Amino acid sequence: MNENTIKGALMLLKKMIHPQLESLEGKGFERLAGRAIILRGQEILLLYTKRYDDYSFPGGGIDPHEDIETGLARELAEEIGAVSYKVLSYLGEIEEYRPYYKEEYDFMHMISHYYVCQLTGPLVDVQLEDYEIKNGMERRWISLQDAIDHNEALMASQSEAIGLSIERETYVLKLIQDQMEA
Repeated sequence: MNENTIKGALMLLKKMIHPQLESLEGKGFERLAGRAIILRGQEILLLYTKRYDDYSFPGGGIDPHEDIETGLARELAEEIGAVSYKVLSYLGEIEEYRPYYKEEYDFMHMISHYYVCQLTGPLVDVQLEDYEIKNGMERRWISLQDAIDHNEALMASQSEAIGLSIERETYVLKLIQDQMEA
């Protein structure tokens, strides 16, 4: 993988604003994330988190000293044991604005970049962080439709308490499904 492979032209897929966020005025904390879309036929490799009973894409926050390529590689090795993969294409980005817990900021601006990736080697043991282990996170191959159905049922049953993360991930799952059917 090289730097030109992963950057490409940026495309905004969706902008999401948390319903509890009254304004985008003030000081925002910006957080970048890289997330991988890994398909195998009609199945997709996702993270299932027992605590939240949801499916999400492998990947996550890019540390301040990292570029997206480095952060994505670190996250994929840690969360799903993917140490050998290649980026096939850039799908786009989703912007989220949500309340933030630190007093010096008025909100968080999360920008998630989605990349279609292909495994080029076997998956190895994961290196989950303590909170990921406590939350019951595990990698799972699941049919795209089953992941969508599961997350949608969860959102319908918890509409008031649900966060933006599951909405974001389900939106991208459905976008992938639409592209596969086109």
